[in-house]
Amino acid sequence: MAPRIFLARHGQTEWSLSGRHTGRTDVPLLDEGRRGAKLLGERLHRTPWDGLPGVEVRTSPLVRAKETCELAGFGDRAQPWDALMEFDYGAYEGLTPAEIKSGRPDWLIWRDGVPEGETLAGVAARADEVVDWARSADREVLVFAHGHILRALGARWLGLDISFAARIRLEPTSLSVLGWAYGEPAIERWNDTGHLG
Repeated sequence: MAPRIFLARHGQTEWSLSGRHTGRTDVPLLDEGRRGAKLLGERLHRTPWDGLPGVEVRTSPLVRAKETCELAGFGDRAQPWDALMEFDYGAYEGLTPAEIKSGRPDWLIWRDGVPEGETLAGVAARADEVVDWARSADREVLVFAHGHILRALGARWLGLDISFAARIRLEPTSLSVLGWAYGEPAIERWNDTGHLG
């Protein structure tokens, strides 16, 4: 079996709702985020996935991802992993894109990075570590993490530069699946929020 990786973005938080860059700040889920996490779990426990028996589960150690994992019904199988933490936004932590662009009108995180934070090369290296782990055995994996690190994973799974992540958005509590097509890495499902109704 060619291994696949299931990507679950954490549920809605006050900061994700307002568009604030939420890196290492431990912001809890809103009630809406908790509801979405339960709905995601219900979906993953129905056909065709049936609870993903045998799946190896990892989660970002940040509370919004861990709680999403627990509410989705995978907390007892999950291991926290720092490689899945969100981008460290440095001086841009807590700011919205509009606030950042007021001083840097042409700014794009996937090209320009952030001051006093994690480099794009650092984010790509963490994404590569997760991709290598996901491909390391004949089993599927499920990760609960954050928008930007999951977008970086999507780019690196495909063998593309991290800048490709600018073109693949992710909504809170979305489900994505990275797999294979004709022996090549492929996106099977992306930013699927059908479970949220």
